Amino acid sequence: MSDKKTVTSRRGMLKGAAVAAGAMSVPMIATAQTTSLRFQSTWPSKDIFHEYAQDFAKKVNDMAGGKLKIEVLPSGSVVPAFQLLEAVAKGTLDGGHGVVAYHYGKNSALALWGSGPAFGMDPNMVLAWHNYGGGKALLEEIYASLNLDVVSYLYGPMPTQPLGWFKKPVAKVADMKGLKFRTVGLAVDVFTEMGTAVNPLPGGEIVPALDRGLIDAAEFNNASSDRLLGFPDVVKNCMLQSFHQSGEQFEILFNKTKLNALPAELKSIVDYAAQAASADMSWKAIQRNSQDYIELKKQGVKFYKTPDAILRAQLEAWDKTIAKKGTDNAIFRKVLESQKAFAQRAGQWQNDYVVDFKMAYNHYFGKGAKKS
Repeated sequence: MSDKKTVTSRRGMLKGAAVAAGAMSVPMIATAQTTSLRFQSTWPSKDIFHEYAQDFAKKVNDMAGGKLKIEVLPSGSVVPAFQLLEAVAKGTLDGGHGVVAYHYGKNSALALWGSGPAFGMDPNMVLAWHNYGGGKALLEEIYASLNLDVVSYLYGPMPTQPLGWFKKPVAKVADMKGLKFRTVGLAVDVFTEMGTAVNPLPGGEIVPALDRGLIDAAEFNNASSDRLLGFPDVVKNCMLQSFHQSGEQFEILFNKTKLNALPAELKSIVDYAAQAASADMSWKAIQRNSQDYIELKKQGVKFYKTPDAILRAQLEAWDKTIAKKGTDNAIFRKVLESQKAFAQRAGQWQNDYVVDFKMAYNHYFGKGAKKS
């Protein structure tokens, strides 16, 4: 064999070996496995609250890039609304969406994340207290004491809720006495203290009960939800402004074992998705609630401001309620003390700093406003 042929042959052998080695070194591309989680909300499928739950799930699903998928079922699909916490803790559901006040029966302190005036804090301030003022640790302490295997994310501060829908408008405190009224959480105790006969019905049962005369009045939450639930079809009077649930937030629940099994990057996505969804739902609430407020007026609903005398009576009833509940519940007192300390500081700051936006609104849109 000539030198030229030998060189050519060696080159060919080397080239073949390189190709073979390259083929062997190509990594096997594994298909990313999807973790699927089944959630249930405590809301009817058409309610804006269920939409909020789906919005959170979509943010997680989009950011997870196929590695995690959350499906959200409406209330009652697996368990009744008020049984969500147990179902998530036991693993019957992987997670859920609702409000902490729905767990009031487990420990009355849980209602303090929604019911009552929160020492003058608005909903966003209550959420600030939860995230930065000690509330989160206290909620975890309560769930641990109940042996509930859950992780809770509070988010989405709600607009202040109306006093409710009444067959007849109420003008004085005495008008509340004897009324068959629907509410939940510690608001049950507040209205009971004011003389009403309270029935804590789930959301989907309220309007039928009003229609059949089983209750005389009821509160649920906001213009969008109330309109969709059908309140204006059976009652035409709505009383606006109340302290019974003036600082509530939503809760995203995860089964702790299921959440802890996720890799760190997916747990971070869950965390940041809750924060993003919190902001998004706050903006969406302003858009949709204001639109539905107009639509309710078109449907013949008459809105009245709750008289100050009734608001003051609520505060007095609240004081009596928390005094009773705190007597034999140490964690109840602990939550209140934490809220009060945060509210005194943050409330003074907010009240001193925030300008009167109503003045500006009236300047442009109120009576006597200049026409452009």
